[in-house]
Amino acid sequence: MRLFTLLAALAFAAPIAAAPAEDLKRVLDEHWAWYLRSNPVQATELGVREHDARLGDPSLEAADREAREAQGFVERLDRIDPAGLSPTDRANRAILRRMLAEQVAGNRFGQRAVTFTTYSGWHTWFAGLPEQLPLFTRADYESYLARLAAFPAYNRAAIATTRVGLKDGYAQPCAPLEGFEKSIAAHAVADPRQSVFQRPFASRPSAIPGAEWTAIVARGEALIRGSVVPAYRELQRFYLDEYKPQCRTSVGIAETRGGRDYYAYRARVMTTTDMTPDQIHALGLSEVARIRAEMDGVVARSGFKGTRADYVRYLRTDPKLYPKSGAELLAAAGYTAKIIDGWMPRLFGRLPRLPYTVKEVPADQAEGTTTAFYQPGAAESGRAGAYYVNTSKLDQRPLFELPALTVHEAVPGHHHQIALQQELDLPMFRRHAVQFTAFTEGWGLYSERLGIEMGLYDTPEKDMGRLSYEMWRACRLVVDTGIHLKGWTRAQAIQFMLENTALSRHNIEAEVNRYITWPGQALAYKVGELAIRRLRDKATRELGAKFDLRAFHDTVLEQGPVPMDVLESNIDAWIMRTTRR
Repeated sequence: MRLFTLLAALAFAAPIAAAPAEDLKRVLDEHWAWYLRSNPVQATELGVREHDARLGDPSLEAADREAREAQGFVERLDRIDPAGLSPTDRANRAILRRMLAEQVAGNRFGQRAVTFTTYSGWHTWFAGLPEQLPLFTRADYESYLARLAAFPAYNRAAIATTRVGLKDGYAQPCAPLEGFEKSIAAHAVADPRQSVFQRPFASRPSAIPGAEWTAIVARGEALIRGSVVPAYRELQRFYLDEYKPQCRTSVGIAETRGGRDYYAYRARVMTTTDMTPDQIHALGLSEVARIRAEMDGVVARSGFKGTRADYVRYLRTDPKLYPKSGAELLAAAGYTAKIIDGWMPRLFGRLPRLPYTVKEVPADQAEGTTTAFYQPGAAESGRAGAYYVNTSKLDQRPLFELPALTVHEAVPGHHHQIALQQELDLPMFRRHAVQFTAFTEGWGLYSERLGIEMGLYDTPEKDMGRLSYEMWRACRLVVDTGIHLKGWTRAQAIQFMLENTALSRHNIEAEVNRYITWPGQALAYKVGELAIRRLRDKATRELGAKFDLRAFHDTVLEQGPVPMDVLESNIDAWIMRTTRR
């Protein structure tokens, strides 16, 4: 009788609280589903097809709603006692909380209504859809058609958000926008058959029967002609008639309402440190002085008769150092990439399965964007990673920069790091949603230094190209903070980089335009790289003969992108484990 009474009491008692690990798993699962709803195109790329017809919502109302929902996840994470979690789950909880809290904080600034930079905008993102989406089956093409049909509404919502920014004084500055309209006009084509959106219809996939294919192509051509091209023309009119006349004459974000606080926020997010913009500016000046001395050494060893400035002038003007055609530049980039591929097993114990390719930067983006960039692949979508090389203005694309450029953008830089990240045994948000730029770009810049160990910089020109690239990132710390915090002009920023790097003037102007329109992003590279170099030095010193470079690199990358303090904890733990062996 007593046993029955006890069992009955237990049955009607309050339910036992779930274990912290179970609570965390529930939050992680629900957050990932929420993230994919908010990022439906990425969901399709990752093989989650329930959001296939959608593009997302660029409205401020959606941003507010997502910020409220993000805050809800933060509060749920705060109710989970980290003491009851494993070390791995404690890291998952802390990293997700940080990401969400940064999203909530960023939504409080009026600058959120600035919807494009000289580097990217919704019009260029959408134009990349034919390259991003899986296009093998009828369902794939139905998804593509649905998104073509959805673009006019998305475009109108993005324009409405941009109008709010204009009204509140959050326009981009005028100077860097010179020629920006070309990136829109490239898709407001007179002949829709010449549109980039027509490319998926160039050949029939074997999985789609001929009659069905004919109908799909006809629908696609009608949507491009009747929906997509008119939407780009609407955007073109908005930009030329409304936006461009209201661009800002000042260049620093501090000149906008709340700009100083916003820039301090961006510095924290981009570097994942508590460094102030003033401290970052001072670090940049210190690095510029150090690298300048190394450049002087290269000139002295080269046998060149003249000063560093004379040598840089030679690098900028001698025709033999520049490609004669885009094909030559792409071939040289591809050849350099294959040489580096041969070194990868000597530098890493673990290599990713996903390959990468070398591509030409699309013509609509080429003139306004940087010299190269990387676009992640997705095995689920059948898409390799892509190292994009800019073949415009060939007299500004020196061949001696290719080794440093390739190790940064392809391997062991962005492709290696990101393709590995996608394979890690981590929660999905850490494989695909984390954007700790200091880690990702710091790794890219650290990879440039690995080119020394590969013997890639085998001429004074290539070595100066490497140092010029390192100097470029050091100058970013000075120029970005100078523009946005200290009142520097665009001309002042350009002149500083002309005096301290071997980059061509066109590249420098494009870069300064990027810093002006994308505040704080450029701070991540050098801060992250210096942290990784410092940790390598520490591991080398403390481990002595036990130091294994391949194991160090694998350890840096084994948790995916993390804040710099988390990376330091990971390396410290690895040093301790290795010491005990």
